[in-house]
Amino acid sequence: MIIDNLTIDKDAFEAGTGWQLKAEGACKGDVCIPLPGEPGSTVDAQQLADLMGLPVVHDKAHGLWSIGPESTGARALTTAQAPDLQLPDLDGNVFHLASLTGQKVIVYAWAPY
Repeated sequence: MIIDNLTIDKDAFEAGTGWQLKAEGACKGDVCIPLPGEPGSTVDAQQLADLMGLPVVHDKAHGLWSIGPESTGARALTTAQAPDLQLPDLDGNVFHLASLTGQKVIVYAWAPY
């Protein structure tokens, strides 16, 4: 998300980052990051980004900040739920990835190009 002021509307922060600011903290899916105090109608985007581990870049020349998203190199996932992929098997029968729910699965993808 790109902003021109570090004090922004709570709803704008939520819409731009995908995180919901609640009494229990910043939440996305089943993951909640505890935050001090209750969020108000405006928030300090730099402070929130620091607490949540979101990257922040400041462009002084244009007076803009870029925030997030969460690091793809982080060890915490917001969910381990894979989409229900539906693909034909070698015999042409439709296979549903969800049929393996509860099992450890490695999805290997290959393309000849």
